[in-house]
Amino acid sequence: MHHINKSVELLDKLRKGDNRAFEEIYNTYAEDLLRYGINILRKREVVEDMVHNIFADLWKKRSQLEIKNLRSYLFQAIKYQIFNHFRSNKLSQEDIGRINIIDLSINISKDLEYEELEKIISACIGKLPNRCKEIFILSRYHNKSHKEIAADLDISIQAVKNQISKAIGVIREVLTQKELIAAS
Repeated sequence: MHHINKSVELLDKLRKGDNRAFEEIYNTYAEDLLRYGINILRKREVVEDMVHNIFADLWKKRSQLEIKNLRSYLFQAIKYQIFNHFRSNKLSQEDIGRINIIDLSINISKDLEYEELEKIISACIGKLPNRCKEIFILSRYHNKSHKEIAADLDISIQAVKNQISKAIGVIREVLTQKELIAAS
């Protein structure tokens, strides 16, 4: 959770032209991007240029960037750079295997984002008042209808709807604050 907040804070400072925020982003991610790229491409100088280009582009476009997850954005950028490198050069059989690795790692990255989102949502649900939490879990995780929940808990259907709306509102607010969804 702290990592996400730190990332959002750094991005905010970066958009405002803060050199220290840019340096911190670079120091946090450049080595990982380099290592990742070298593992796939096996050409250190080429990957160093790619990483340099990614960060130069990040700085140049800082005020227009709409990044939700900095780590994912940077890793997508290196994957894109590697893919373009392969596309613009003659591919060997080994290179084709590496492209498959890139594709697999994009899927893994999406899975990690999903897991991170699930953790945040679970934490939100955990903080809901007991009755609200119980109703939300019955609705969303046990797929019970409003009518079934109302009958099980001996409350009105409207009370069920109100509690579910309350839970969704809390989750939406947290996700909006973390810039994981757009404000409505």
